Amino acid sequence: MKIDRLFEMIYLLMDKKKMTAVELAEHFEVSKRTILRDIDALSMAGIPVYTIRGKGGGISIMDSFVLNKAILSEDDKNQILFALQSLSVANTLDTKRILSKLKVLFGKTDTNWIEIDFSRWGNSDSDKHKLAILKNAILGKQAISFRYVSSYSEESERRVYPLKLVFKSKAWYLQGFCTTRQDYRTFRINRILNITETDESFAENNYTPPPIQTPQIPLDSLITLTLIFSPQIAYRVYDEFDESCIEKCDNGWLRVTAQIPEDNWLYGFLRSYREDVCIISPKHLKEKFEKENKT
Repeated sequence: MKIDRLFEMIYLLMDKKKMTAVELAEHFEVSKRTILRDIDALSMAGIPVYTIRGKGGGISIMDSFVLNKAILSEDDKNQILFALQSLSVANTLDTKRILSKLKVLFGKTDTNWIEIDFSRWGNSDSDKHKLAILKNAILGKQAISFRYVSSYSEESERRVYPLKLVFKSKAWYLQGFCTTRQDYRTFRINRILNITETDESFAENNYTPPPIQTPQIPLDSLITLTLIFSPQIAYRVYDEFDESCIEKCDNGWLRVTAQIPEDNWLYGFLRSYREDVCIISPKHLKEKFEKENKT
């Protein structure tokens, strides 16, 4: 679109100080005549663009020209760039193009101090592929279908109106209205399989997902668990438990005390540590696993 080209031309001239009509034509893949018409359009719009003829000449914008950025502090500018850098992981915007423009506007050259990538190691971009499909479905208001694996390892077919992507507690989630269950649901994206867009559209205004919250756990299901972990799997202990729950013993083993609901998930979680965990309490859980180990 012409307006996009004019907008980008302003930032190119602010960044490079001077460019020839030929250079601009090659950059935008248009004719030199089109560039000259664009320069006239910018001048008519009040942009102080001027040309210098002859050797070493070109097209420039007066040095005194700035877009209104004075209302932003240095911290404001850094926060905006940081937010856009964060958004790039979901491929929700053409952030590379937008960031380059804002860097010029803000006079920033060093913004490589952080790199954000929420994808898992070795997932062959499957998470990014899912996020791209979900983004298109949310913005296009298209229903999606997929297989979902619950926290109890049960698989079910779902048809959902996708409403919002949420990153919470080290994982991506999808909030949407599940037509299969006729209610709002939150799905962990790691457990979404075989996702496809359907031809069915929906009206976004008819659906407002509730705030995403940590599930309320009945107090009577919580048990105080005391565990001792081998130092060989310390990396995993610090991944799974808050640092305040972990005490390092003199022999290097890690003692963990935490309140966790007792259910099948907990049993599977403890079994996954195999011989690298020792259950100290509660007594009934310790006896349960000791009995399992003998069989």
